[in-house]
Amino acid sequence: MHFHSNKAIYIQIADLICEKILSGIFKEEERIPSVRELAVDLEVNPNTVMRTYEYLQDLAIISNKRGVGFFVNTESIERVTAYLRKEFMEQELPNLFKNMKILAININEIDQLYQHYLQNNLNNSNEKK
Repeated sequence: MHFHSNKAIYIQIADLICEKILSGIFKEEERIPSVRELAVDLEVNPNTVMRTYEYLQDLAIISNKRGVGFFVNTESIERVTAYLRKEFMEQELPNLFKNMKILAININEIDQLYQHYLQNNLNNSNEKK
């Protein structure tokens, strides 16, 4: 995994886990990789992964079953969606709006590009089936 310098590594790992929950790779009530397994996979310190897991526990996305491991909680999809939406609205949108203003890009241009993106991705997902 390539980490960005503008965001704490443990948060980036949390985002990765959340994406895997939303995509169905990690399912509700199923075990996720151990701290050591994930640390080896991502080439990070186990303490960083532990911090990620504590953070996700605080958000009630995962829980620890002593001696067994960490598990995705029920209703985690709703919690992850709310968490990622909040993060997007508070962190990414302000940057987008700032750049739109600086570059004199209006919302209609963005809407056209978004519609084009949706159409292409819908077509691509239909072709894969």
